[in-house]
Amino acid sequence: MPQQVVTRFAPSPTGYLHIGGARTALFNWLYARGRGGKFLLRIEDTDRARSTPEASRAILDGLAWLGLDHDGEAVSQFARAPRHAEVAHQLLAEGRAYKCFATQEEIEIFRETARAEGRSTLYRSPWRDADPATYPDAPFVIRIKAPLEGATVIRDVVQGDVTIRNDQLDDMVLLRSDGTPVYMLAVAVDDHDMGVTHVIRGDDHLNNAARQMMIYEAMGWPLPVYAHIPLIHGPDGKKLSKRHGALGVEEYQKMGYPASGMRNYLARLGWSHGDDEFFSDAQARAWFDITGIGKSPARLDFKKLENLCGQHIAAMEDAALLHELCGFLAATGQSPLSEDKMFLLERGMYCLKERAKTFPELLDKAAFILAERPVVTEAAAAVHLDDVSRGILEELTPQLQNATWTRDGIEELVTQFAEDHGMKFGKLAGPLRAALAGRSATPSVLDMMLVLGRDETTARLTDAARLGD
Repeated sequence: MPQQVVTRFAPSPTGYLHIGGARTALFNWLYARGRGGKFLLRIEDTDRARSTPEASRAILDGLAWLGLDHDGEAVSQFARAPRHAEVAHQLLAEGRAYKCFATQEEIEIFRETARAEGRSTLYRSPWRDADPATYPDAPFVIRIKAPLEGATVIRDVVQGDVTIRNDQLDDMVLLRSDGTPVYMLAVAVDDHDMGVTHVIRGDDHLNNAARQMMIYEAMGWPLPVYAHIPLIHGPDGKKLSKRHGALGVEEYQKMGYPASGMRNYLARLGWSHGDDEFFSDAQARAWFDITGIGKSPARLDFKKLENLCGQHIAAMEDAALLHELCGFLAATGQSPLSEDKMFLLERGMYCLKERAKTFPELLDKAAFILAERPVVTEAAAAVHLDDVSRGILEELTPQLQNATWTRDGIEELVTQFAEDHGMKFGKLAGPLRAALAGRSATPSVLDMMLVLGRDETTARLTDAARLGD
């Protein structure tokens, strides 16, 4: 039986969930979910000075918004420190690691001298093969015995074979003098113990792989498959930074992008499936493979993001769209919608979601639903409510009260009314928009009437007709 795929996402809780981290999580999630595997979450909180509960919560919230569910409980790396130390001591007992009593001052003096003489600053500890009988009664670190000859080859699915000469690898510290494990040890032990089969992460971790492989090989553990993905750059081709705009996932949520659109866009950042741009979650899970990830950095493109998000809003089920819209309002601190408004919004989604690229755009189109009577009229729309127009609305209103309240029924009545008054239907549109929405740019008049219903429509027309009273 083939081995079950197990991937992991392992963020450090020192800030928000970065957009690059979100894409890494997505790639791991897609790869596991598309193969019936497991997607695990590990919080790498060993940096106690910088790790915060708030950052951990931000990561969890960001993953939840993106819909990237993980299997089992999130693992705390810090809580596993005793296990990391256990592995270091096992390697020490088996002669694959050693105690190093060199002080930081001695190491720095060596490096300063090497720099001055133009030699390699790679530190070779004199304690590597020392007789334990010569050990002083002093603090020590535990270092792994790195291979001295040959080369380490990282077989990477994305980057290809990456070769590092072993004489460029130092005897990495595993345990500090206070007995705490270093990050490199923790990652290797956790990945092994969690059964991770595929390590998919940013290519800024590529050099770390050679050091972590030393631990795997010293312990006799099977290596995972490595896939180091290029970082995301800004539109100018430079490393993504605050000057390019939003960096944290929660910022994208607050800007009103739908989660499905973000998933689609992030999946396309560095990975492709033919010429497909727009696709569903089911298609992404079926199509995604790490062999489709390119070597070059992907560039953030907000226009492409908005275009994809608009397609997802248009394609989304109305109830699901309304649910996510409510999540957007909560994330941005806006008041929740009443049951009546929720009902009208869901009823009107068919005429709202086309061509809306974000939730603020959707809400703007829905302004006629969200407005309360008496509707406040903008200056650009108020010009359509002169005395003549208000008189026409006053005459039209009682006829609408008896109309068949379907799109065809309303259209037939209003068209006939316009003809009887020697005008075209379009001539009535301005006053009707102003009366129903208080705006000059709205969804179609017929759609607004149909969504608002007979009672609300006629009440708003009556209000508008009485403006001069």
